[in-house]
Amino acid sequence: MSNDFINLTAENLADEHLSCIIRTRKTHPGIEAKRQWLSDRLKEGHVFRKLDEKATVLIEYAPLETAWVPVIGDNYYYLYCLWVLGAAYKGKGYGKALMEYCLADAKEKGRSGVCMLGAKKQKSWLSDQAFAKSFGFEVVDTTDYGYELLALSFDGTTPKFAQNVKNPEIESKELTIYYDMQCPYVYQAIERVKKYCEANDVPANFMQVDTLQKAKALPCVFNNWGVFYKGKFETVNLLDAAYLKRILKK
Repeated sequence: MSNDFINLTAENLADEHLSCIIRTRKTHPGIEAKRQWLSDRLKEGHVFRKLDEKATVLIEYAPLETAWVPVIGDNYYYLYCLWVLGAAYKGKGYGKALMEYCLADAKEKGRSGVCMLGAKKQKSWLSDQAFAKSFGFEVVDTTDYGYELLALSFDGTTPKFAQNVKNPEIESKELTIYYDMQCPYVYQAIERVKKYCEANDVPANFMQVDTLQKAKALPCVFNNWGVFYKGKFETVNLLDAAYLKRILKK
């Protein structure tokens, strides 16, 4: 099965499909933003491994030291996402193969383990934590607002959330969204929220996280997106109109 997969590199990044379910023959700004983001991350050890087809079967992970998340620890990998979508691909062992590749890579590189963001209740935009736990991932840190840090440790050490995520409040009471361009869906999510806010006179702040330092200093858990309203953290989920309306009614 290993021959079914391909890793993105500086040499093939421009030509490879990025394994997301955005389907268009035209240049898509979200995909191109993702491609640019990846071109800068690959040199830092970021790994994007995907099925060698136009499918959403992929894993992304990076050294925790250079991962754009407010998680700290020594010598870990951070697993951003592992997705296998579509009836044609589920149940074929692809998810297992991708996870095993990540864990084997971590061991080969002498890493202390692999960690990922989870939650007490599974979030739709986070990787399947029950699946991760079947490989031995355990909760190693928590927040008071429902999110957890999962890790599979090889040497007994554990990573943790940065202290700045423990009290998820900001001064601004307006709708505030922190985002980076790692996910191709972020671009269209931002455009969708901006359009709604402009049409309904909703004040909003859009805070692009464009450096590692900004990511590590974020006031909330983050995988590539974080929403605040009335100074309180709301979600890491991308917003559709219905979800946004529910938040604004609070």
